[in-house]
Amino acid sequence: MRLYHHPASSNSRRVMLAAIHMGTPLDVTEVNLMSEEDRRRLEVLNPNCMVPVLQDSDFILWESCAIMQYLADRTHGQTLYPDNIVHRADINRWMLWASQHFSPAIGIIVWENIWKGITGGGMPDAAELDRGARLVARFGAVLEQHLAGREWVAGDKLSLADFAVAAPLMYIEQAKLPVTQYPKMMAWLGRIQQLDAWKQSEPVW
Repeated sequence: MRLYHHPASSNSRRVMLAAIHMGTPLDVTEVNLMSEEDRRRLEVLNPNCMVPVLQDSDFILWESCAIMQYLADRTHGQTLYPDNIVHRADINRWMLWASQHFSPAIGIIVWENIWKGITGGGMPDAAELDRGARLVARFGAVLEQHLAGREWVAGDKLSLADFAVAAPLMYIEQAKLPVTQYPKMMAWLGRIQQLDAWKQSEPVW
């Protein structure tokens, strides 16, 4: 299986976290998102022209959480995505929450404080930063409350949900994410950051 990714992409990092932790073998190809040629090749694989993309023989799969689930199903003995239907439903809930709510909120701030300048979009927009901060506060409070008395996001063990939710927090320092006021979230993130998978997938900024 081949994964097309970029190490500074939080969506790509979700997949790398899961694959490294499960020991799932992958051939990894880094896509230069600033290269028109690489982006044309990427668009052939994914009409959304985004990473990550998984290629397993003739099967092409995009969307990071779908890739994580597929890799788990392909990895014998993994514990991040158990067979129990209720446990899976809980994990799926938080993976979808991360994709639909938490990550897009963080993405507003990441775009304004990191990628906008890199791609020639100009200076950060204060109104957009405020909008992003309000959304991060809204959903950050949900996660903070949920983590009360919990070590992990779904159930009592590390799961795909933890990696899905944690990945966009990789930008805390670089994007100045307004999340450090949440002690339970920071303690949970600290546990994630101690994992070998997190350390091995850390991008070079």
